[in-house]
Amino acid sequence: MARRAGVSQGVVSLLERGHLEEVSLAKLRAIARALDAEFVVQLRWRGGDLDRLLDEGHASLVGAIVDLLKQSGWHVRVEVSYAVYAERGSIDVLAWHPGSRTLLVVEVKTELVSVEETLRKHDEKVRLASAIARQQLHWQTTSVARILVLPELSTARRRVERHRSAMGSAYPMRGPQLRRWLAAPDGGASGLLFLAVATRRPGPVARKRISQVRRVA
Repeated sequence: MARRAGVSQGVVSLLERGHLEEVSLAKLRAIARALDAEFVVQLRWRGGDLDRLLDEGHASLVGAIVDLLKQSGWHVRVEVSYAVYAERGSIDVLAWHPGSRTLLVVEVKTELVSVEETLRKHDEKVRLASAIARQQLHWQTTSVARILVLPELSTARRRVERHRSAMGSAYPMRGPQLRRWLAAPDGGASGLLFLAVATRRPGPVARKRISQVRRVA
């Protein structure tokens, strides 16, 4: 393991004994790569505030893609849940274009943590989408398309670039080409769309001014 990761046996020994704090991030990532795994650092900040901010970011992205689709004549539903045998989940945005009877399965991510999991779950939703749309919404479809929506941030773009082979194969349509297709869909498509949204950040805790009480003699 040490040889494959390019680290010393002592570093591997530290990990085996649970001394994670004594190993640099670079070496942790190298060991993870040697194991064909992904090393993820999770940040927790101000208790539940970080989760709330992520929820706000997701809601903003959903709102942005819903507005874009409605402007192009799509019928839109959000958070469409499903349970088909062992496959359960929720489609972030399910849209139907009445003119072409195209069904669109939109996956919204505020951050791309696991490319493999994102692709697998999106594939599942696309595979089940026609039946879900027919049974729950009475939408008749002739083709199914999909897009992945990510925030217009440098971190998201770097993540996509890092996995450009897999992401390019799964989501070949991008930018203006994808927007043109959304305005006039003509069959199945698969693309990736970066959307800029504004997320409210909590400000500093306000200071209270305490007035001095004058004592009356």
